[in-house]
Amino acid sequence: MKKTLLSLAILTSFAAQADEGMWMPQQLPQVAKQLKAAGLKLDPATLTKLTEFPMGAIVSLGGCSASFVSPQGLVVTNHHCVYNSIAVNSTPERDLLANGFLAKTLGEELPAAPGSRVYVTEEVANVTDQIITPEVAKLSGKARIDAIEKNQKKLVSECEKDAGYRCTVASYYGGLEFYRLKQLEIRDVRLVHAPPAGVGKFGGDTDNWMWPRHTGDYGFYRAYVSKDGKAAEFSKDNVPYKPKHVLKIADPAASAKEGDFVMVLGYPGRTNRHRLPSEVESTFDWNYPAFVAASGDTLAIIERETKNDPAAKLKYAGQVAGVNNYYKNRKGMLTSYANSDFLQRKTAEHNALKAWVNANPARKAQYAADIETAEKLIAERDANAKKGFFLGYAQPKFLSSARSLYRLANERTKPDAERKTGFQERDMPRWNSVVAGQDRTYDEKVDKAIVLHFLTKYNAQPANEHDAAFDAALGIKPGMSEAELKGALDRIYAGSKLADKEERSAWLKKSPAEFQASNDSFIKAAVAMYDASMRDEAKEEELAGKIQQAYGNYMRAKIAFMNSKGQAVYPDANGTLRVTFGKVTGRDIGADGTGSWTAFTTPKGIVAKHTGEGEFNAPAAQLAAIQSKDFGKYVDPKLKTVPVNYLATLDITGGNSGSAALNSKGELIGLAFDGTLDSIISDWDFNKAMTRSIQVDSRYMLWNMKHVDKADNLLKEMNVQ
Repeated sequence: MKKTLLSLAILTSFAAQADEGMWMPQQLPQVAKQLKAAGLKLDPATLTKLTEFPMGAIVSLGGCSASFVSPQGLVVTNHHCVYNSIAVNSTPERDLLANGFLAKTLGEELPAAPGSRVYVTEEVANVTDQIITPEVAKLSGKARIDAIEKNQKKLVSECEKDAGYRCTVASYYGGLEFYRLKQLEIRDVRLVHAPPAGVGKFGGDTDNWMWPRHTGDYGFYRAYVSKDGKAAEFSKDNVPYKPKHVLKIADPAASAKEGDFVMVLGYPGRTNRHRLPSEVESTFDWNYPAFVAASGDTLAIIERETKNDPAAKLKYAGQVAGVNNYYKNRKGMLTSYANSDFLQRKTAEHNALKAWVNANPARKAQYAADIETAEKLIAERDANAKKGFFLGYAQPKFLSSARSLYRLANERTKPDAERKTGFQERDMPRWNSVVAGQDRTYDEKVDKAIVLHFLTKYNAQPANEHDAAFDAALGIKPGMSEAELKGALDRIYAGSKLADKEERSAWLKKSPAEFQASNDSFIKAAVAMYDASMRDEAKEEELAGKIQQAYGNYMRAKIAFMNSKGQAVYPDANGTLRVTFGKVTGRDIGADGTGSWTAFTTPKGIVAKHTGEGEFNAPAAQLAAIQSKDFGKYVDPKLKTVPVNYLATLDITGGNSGSAALNSKGELIGLAFDGTLDSIISDWDFNKAMTRSIQVDSRYMLWNMKHVDKADNLLKEMNVQ
């Protein structure tokens, strides 16, 4: 009887620690005993049913996770996940970032940032045999990539015959398996509530990835659909979406306590636990250090250019928050890596795998060549990435936009099924909203200053590492002075009207011939670079196809090897729905040799950190409520106060932000929003002793909503009055 590789990956008894693993819902029956032993009171089988409670209440925001918490489409997530929506609705005169926002009625709710979505997953199906058909299995290089993409688009097209749905075919285990996800795509998303920055971003970038933490990282959206219940673009006539299931907010008595079972349901973005040693070395010795340096430069430039310009500062607030997050994340990873033996262990594990393969003639014949090929091809890919690193930063925002628009124009000349993924008719609503909103996060002087900085670094590279088409389009040459480069940028910026919303949006419907006839400087540059760009893409796809083939067989070998040792294999995170579980607990050791960490923080820490300015500026109303000890029913009996944040042994990563943290009965007890700096290398190397996730306690969220923000309308709606 034929078994899928995923089945093979989980047939054996669960051998990993309960708090390690981002499990696909359909894998959970295989770890049912462990879930029950950890404290789950629900039937683990219910967690496999995506349209039933509680999974039916869990949604993706396309980069963050969230949950329905009312029958009227109210969605709870992190403050930093709604941050850009707050920013784009802010002005210097009405600074919602600083002061917070609360819609008392549906009519007061504000459109979320352009491109905002709520995705409700309704179906996940294994389609490996329909993607890697016997014919595809024989192919290599670009032909293989093209065939895989063709099959993916066919399956997506069939799935999306149901109007209002967004379907994707995701890769698992390095391209060894493929699953199709069917999601309702809700396109009318509105901002409902966000606390002031002094709550939602308390501690700012200083406290990011740190413990102890005192951040009220929560915010609310509402999902809207047409009157007939279908997904639709923003309209005043739309009505709140009615989800089939919503999460109940746990009563204070059932909220998080030390040692309690906790699970998180969400959409983790990316982990790298199955990577080769060479990938580890390239990432930590070159890629991350380069990223950290570039991010630091970017932040410094934005700070300098917006210092005396409040409007520009607001435009870049979302980008600054995002860059800061990854900047600190990568620095933390580099520190952890430098103080670890991760590469040595990874190398030893890889060598053990190869020894196991070579110890048996049949295994050697099946796997050995592909493992060696994967190593060589990945080294080639990483070398190419290094050469083009600064080029990625050195392109004006609207040159990148022009290149995308011209690509779209060329793709639209083809039948829809033959267009490149991302350029089909199904993608046009997102194109329309994103392109229309680009000027809301753009300031020319800021953009030009960032580009000039990185263009100077790019131009200092040897001539043979330059992109000839890019150089010609911008009118630059190796060896130019910074002043000459600035002159070239001044000319190309001055010759374009793409910063104008109407002008830019009009290009969404224009033909290649109209692009070719244009005198707009960014459009002309995009046209001039197109042919070379397509040649480069073809080369990249040729390499990617070879990697996919070899890497898939490497993963097949790794799964077989781990199964031989009685170990289950969960796939790396890839933005799809996952479940992780553990317990609420502190840590025996803190960071940098400090004492142990307690599991909870309290408002005492807010008062202690409060300075009245910058990142530690708690609202006066909150400080007054803390001073009066007005905690109502949200007091924890052991702590004698309201809990703010808590630690748990949960295996999460970026994308899990906003994920529902649930108790043993599936009730909401918090929102995952962060990890600790010394353990974030767990994206690559999970450390069960050190890894801790950070959650905002639901009691703190509710207390703040009631006693500080007076969000009684939402509390009533969530049935927690």
